[in-house]
Amino acid sequence: MQDLYHWVALSLAPGVGSVLFKRLTESFGSPEGVFKAPPTKLARVEGIGPKVVESLRRFDWKSRVEKELRSAEKIGARIVTWEDEEYPSNLKNIYDPPPLLYMLGSLLPQDQVAVAVVGSRNPTTYGRAAAERISMGLSGRGVTVVSGLARGVDSCAHRGALSAGGRTIGVLGCGIDITYPPENRELFHRVAAQGAVLSEFPVGTPPDSDHFPIRNRIISGLSLGVAVVEATLRSGSLITARFALDQNRDVYAVPGNVDSARSEGTNRLIKEGAKLVTRAEDILEEILPHQEAAPQEAPRQPQLSEEETRVFSVLSRDPIHIDEVIAKSTLTSAKVSAILLSLELAGHIQQCPGMRFAKT
Repeated sequence: MQDLYHWVALSLAPGVGSVLFKRLTESFGSPEGVFKAPPTKLARVEGIGPKVVESLRRFDWKSRVEKELRSAEKIGARIVTWEDEEYPSNLKNIYDPPPLLYMLGSLLPQDQVAVAVVGSRNPTTYGRAAAERISMGLSGRGVTVVSGLARGVDSCAHRGALSAGGRTIGVLGCGIDITYPPENRELFHRVAAQGAVLSEFPVGTPPDSDHFPIRNRIISGLSLGVAVVEATLRSGSLITARFALDQNRDVYAVPGNVDSARSEGTNRLIKEGAKLVTRAEDILEEILPHQEAAPQEAPRQPQLSEEETRVFSVLSRDPIHIDEVIAKSTLTSAKVSAILLSLELAGHIQQCPGMRFAKT
């Protein structure tokens, strides 16, 4: 516990960011060693100035740390430092890993095989469907889906992973005790129960706009690659893609309407060399030759009536028009429409643009 005190203390010290934290602990062996070091030795560390040296010398950390630990404990959050076995090795190997993570839920070894799915906070129906479909496909193969628990594509990515029964990780741009956006409260708790919710920010930190670009390096750092689904040219998702490139991660992009501003960012990523993806298999064929995905139970076949089975057997992963479904099933158009709606609500199929349908 005393060692954790010093980790939290150094993370709260004014002027000490992730990079300087790493340099200081490498120079003095531990956060405790940093606080015991004389000012003359502190001043020799690259990147530390007189103001930071003075702030470390005068920093009354004990009361702040005790308050921080009590606040985390009150909400059931644990604090994981990069010396803990639970700390993700993918993240630990980036240039500026967060020294500690506040966590609700759990991190497992299988989470090292992870892909981030990010995108617009105001996606089209096409973008929502693509994000959820890709996340479901990844999750169904044992790949952990990482996103930011924000509105739009992030929420669809988490829901897709959850609906497939897989693991998902949400990374916050605020304190671990704050649900943002507020309407994601239920999703927040589902992600924590079926994976983990993480934050590098102290308890109580508000969701200020400048926090989200900072947290984006964690989303990419946890992952083997980043898939972007709908993004404008000024989207924060493109920041995540740039972090991914800096961290030597793969970048994938879902193509979009050339006349839509929401797809300008993703279409530009493709022009600049990102891999064009339209389904989870496009990503899996990139990562599975190099990684062993966690074993999953064989997918259970849906329990369907005789007529539902006739309609379901006509469909495949490739969308087909409703007229073709009617013709091949030999059922009436009204019956087929009702069955398709029932199958879609149950999550067995999805409707694509142009009255076309495909298995999920």
